[in-house]
Amino acid sequence: MRPMLATFEKAALLAGKAILDIYRAGPTTSYKADHSPVTEADEQAELIILAELAKACPGIPVIAEESVAAGRVPSIEGGTFILVDPLDGTKEFINRSADFTVNIALIEQGAPVLGVVHAPALNVAYLGGDGQVEKLLVGNDQSVTERRHVSAKLVATPPVCVASRSHNSAETEAYLKQSGACDIRAVGSSLKFCLLAEGTADLYPRFGRTMEWDTAAGDAVLRAAGGMTLDLAGKPLRYGKIGRKDMADFANPDFIASGVRPHSA
Repeated sequence: MRPMLATFEKAALLAGKAILDIYRAGPTTSYKADHSPVTEADEQAELIILAELAKACPGIPVIAEESVAAGRVPSIEGGTFILVDPLDGTKEFINRSADFTVNIALIEQGAPVLGVVHAPALNVAYLGGDGQVEKLLVGNDQSVTERRHVSAKLVATPPVCVASRSHNSAETEAYLKQSGACDIRAVGSSLKFCLLAEGTADLYPRFGRTMEWDTAAGDAVLRAAGGMTLDLAGKPLRYGKIGRKDMADFANPDFIASGVRPHSA
């Protein structure tokens, strides 16, 4: 899996460079059919990533956010596929916040087994797979300057919680209150998973719609670090959810992501 993770890293860094160029120049925003915003950075980053994936792993289908919005959805019947969110946290990007990310993940039989989350404006990336996570420090030219191994920690009591900056809900507020959190940090994009993975936060509750490309890479990093993302029935979040009557294809249920849980939890 290491060569594929290296491909994901290269694709994410190249996409990050293109995104930063547009971020600095000022993006142009339009809106998709579901009223969610999209910029030329989303579109250019996805083209870059898809080109790299086509060269390195042409036999693996890719489910990418903007392609899906345009109606291009390959079959994933084989059970192995790649999920791509070329710019997670578009609202943060438009509002000039720095915590937007590039997300690429490999899914095998419903589980995220490899992932990269790159935050180009923060000069940091996270790679996860095979039970190991690397935190990459990235220079202004998007080259890697340092690699550090990180891991999730045992969930503390009271916990440090992270929550969405742009997509909060009454259910999330109720969960945070019930958790007795000693600190609640508002963070955009999939970086919330990465804070759990490096042990600087404990819980990330999400009550409200997310799509699989929003979560897969961060979830892969978190699982490789020793944490987990569970649905409200206590089962690991699964990917490749299509053909359901009650939910859109690739939509996630509510979930709780966490660091290392005690066996009794």
